Amino acid sequence: MQFHPTTGLSSWGRLGTRRHDVARPRFAGQLSEWNATATLSRLAVGNRRSYSDVCLSDDGRLVDMTALDRFRSFDPETGVLAAEAGVTIDAILRRFVPLGFFVPVTPGTRFVTLGGAVANDVHGKNHHRAGTFGCHVRGITLERSDAGAVRAAPDCHPELFAATVGGLGLTGIISQVEVQLQRIRSSSLNVETIACEGLNSLCDGLEAGDAAFEHNVAWVDCTVRGDGLGRGLLTRGNWCADGPLEPHSSPRRAMPTDRVGSLLNPLTLKLFNAAYFAKGQLTAGWKVTHYEPFLYPLDSILHWNRLYGRHGFYQYQCVIPDRAGREPISELLKEIAAAGEGSMLAVLKRFGDRPSPGMLSFPEPGLTLALDFRNRGERTLALLDRLDAIVEAAHGRLYPAKDARMSRTSFLRGYPELDRFVAHLDPLCESEFWKKMNR
Repeated sequence: MQFHPTTGLSSWGRLGTRRHDVARPRFAGQLSEWNATATLSRLAVGNRRSYSDVCLSDDGRLVDMTALDRFRSFDPETGVLAAEAGVTIDAILRRFVPLGFFVPVTPGTRFVTLGGAVANDVHGKNHHRAGTFGCHVRGITLERSDAGAVRAAPDCHPELFAATVGGLGLTGIISQVEVQLQRIRSSSLNVETIACEGLNSLCDGLEAGDAAFEHNVAWVDCTVRGDGLGRGLLTRGNWCADGPLEPHSSPRRAMPTDRVGSLLNPLTLKLFNAAYFAKGQLTAGWKVTHYEPFLYPLDSILHWNRLYGRHGFYQYQCVIPDRAGREPISELLKEIAAAGEGSMLAVLKRFGDRPSPGMLSFPEPGLTLALDFRNRGERTLALLDRLDAIVEAAHGRLYPAKDARMSRTSFLRGYPELDRFVAHLDPLCESEFWKKMNR
């Protein structure tokens, strides 16, 4: 397995390009042979859909796992799939939706790999029911620099398993994942959309929806102040009891350039959000929809991250614990609206109380808010610092997979099991995020 100098790599947030030496193994045997004699640091990566630097290592070595994309076994009786770490959720759905199976938890893109889903312990619109992705992982095969191939599972090396789920790829190279798939009877969902005029009604709707709906999410207009603060569209759905089992189609559109980012400004953002909310009011009610536009609206446009321009963007996702109430979310939205910044893609969800097996898993019971901010330099960073202060006061935390400028202090404060995690680090696994946290 050979490493080749590669420039121009970035995370999904496109906050500058980096140079790396990159190897692309095609077979697990290549990985094992190289790992047995490797002496220099490395980081395994998938499709680099993380917005932060957890998937980068400046001037370091990356092991690109995307060619290790084979299904190893599947038991139709139990629904347990074993596959190489480079298999994407996209590939799983294309193969198994026609057989009546779906991934139990999915983030807002299907172009993440199994290894990435485990390393970042991804969550979806159904956390209140299903928890995180790690709750459904039955086993993980790791290539460790100090032990070779190791299988970790809830009943086999359980501490290593807990460190690897949400462990940001730092406990070894994930080579294979065993995951429990979910049975479905249709590829469509019954979906209800409700327009809510303010934050309280939006949060009330989210809380009420937890009991009746498997998927429950809200879009928030982050440009509105005053009485309309926090207005948005509540969307919740359940799988249809029967119907065709049709997988999704391939994207037909692409963002051709990053020059469109110059059109994004406080005025156009406000106009877009107002129009989107008005359309939601007109189309509110029930409809049957395929899983693709409901779960993966942005995947219909390739390279949509170019939307924010050549300087890239920051994604900001925090969780405000239930004990802090709704006021911190209100304060965050007030700060964003006052700054004239914000996102067309502001998402508010509720995390339930199902615990993750992961030591560094992000979710905890409460409200989670996620937004994108076009990179305008110090102006944007100053706003994000002000948001951090609100989250800190509420004893909340930030998501390492999303936050490209998280401070060491914020990380240490937000993840109390960090000392327990450190005991399971692979000595040769290193990311730019981890280097930053240890400076």
